[in-house]
Amino acid sequence: MSLDLIVTNATLPDGRTGQDIAVTGGRITAIEPGIAAEAAQRIDAGGHLVAPPFVDCHFHMDATLSLGLPRLNQSGTLLEGIALWGELKPMLTHEAVIERALRYCDLAVSQGLLAVRSHVDICDDRLLAVEALLEVKARVKPYLDLQLVAFPQDGYYRSPTAARNLERALDMGVDVVGGIPHFERTMEDGTASVKALCAIAAKRGLMIDLHCDESDDPHSRHIETLAAESHRLGLGRRAAGSHLTSMHSMDSYYVSKLLPLILEAGIFAIANPLINITLQGRHDGYPKRRGLMRIPEMRALGIPVALGQDCVMDPWYGLGGADMLDVAHMAVHAVPMTSREAIRWAFEAVTSVPAAVMGLEDYGLAKGCHADFVILQAADTIEAVRMRPTRLSVIRRGKVIAQTPARRSTLDLPGRPASLDPASYAPKAAE
Repeated sequence: MSLDLIVTNATLPDGRTGQDIAVTGGRITAIEPGIAAEAAQRIDAGGHLVAPPFVDCHFHMDATLSLGLPRLNQSGTLLEGIALWGELKPMLTHEAVIERALRYCDLAVSQGLLAVRSHVDICDDRLLAVEALLEVKARVKPYLDLQLVAFPQDGYYRSPTAARNLERALDMGVDVVGGIPHFERTMEDGTASVKALCAIAAKRGLMIDLHCDESDDPHSRHIETLAAESHRLGLGRRAAGSHLTSMHSMDSYYVSKLLPLILEAGIFAIANPLINITLQGRHDGYPKRRGLMRIPEMRALGIPVALGQDCVMDPWYGLGGADMLDVAHMAVHAVPMTSREAIRWAFEAVTSVPAAVMGLEDYGLAKGCHADFVILQAADTIEAVRMRPTRLSVIRRGKVIAQTPARRSTLDLPGRPASLDPASYAPKAAE
């Protein structure tokens, strides 16, 4: 038997060590120790962690890498960011949106991030960003799965042409229905927008992903409507609520009613810890709220929660680098959730859970899955979240598409080793 690729001596996310991964025709054909076969390419993982690729199920690629255009966000608030994006939109060009998006995709691939769900603003009647990102989607398809959400940034009802433009964008091939009910003029309009958008998703058989309650207002409760409508229309796992930051400020008695409703509806929740803790609480004195949804309580109940990047160097956030382990690392600190089990979950929240949000087919490390994976300079998933290690190799459909040399430090210390591999310092702590 001759293989296209074999990766030897791999440690898997579930803790198995000494595993070989055989690849033929872009798919995994076997995962087991000691596979004896010839292969066109052989990679020794050296005991390092081999994981499925990272997945970002909440991003804004039309705005990425636009920091400082036309000016910087001085207040650091969500609303100034939206206003700033409104100033930038008329200045956008097809070529500039494509160029920034492709640069971001290159960066993503180097970090082992091979699937992204991006919201794209449809409130510009030109639908320029939609056309640009549909072109980007086609161009990056060989190495990155890009899923687009028709996002009425200025409000489905508040923007006079948003309803028509959203339908136009879906007709053009955009994948997912989006919305932002808390940005409508009234709570009633926000509720009506959720109902209208869920009806569109149900009629078209599409997924729906709404920015819900990205606010410090404890009375912003559009996730309740999304859950109820998703349950009524049978949307289930086709539906997701993103941000849900008002949950941080809600009365705990109300939350005790809300969370079972979300569970009953079967929808996903998407937190964006880097952005949520940066944008929320800006009007507070001390103590300052950090605006994260109640992740531990949701997990305990069985609600699937994914983590997203949201923004990189744009009107809302001047940092970021397409590293989903930065997102997981921040979540562990900000929630906080520092048990060994919770840190392992944080790794899943940037891999397998967002893959389920996006409905990615044949994703994972199992026989028959696409041969998409990343070799990290880490001993296990906990070490990966802690160290945010080097991506030694990124493999897509069985082909190596990115490589980075292992990170080592040379030491000149009497009686100490001459070099240090960060992965070799992974603690073997008791569970």
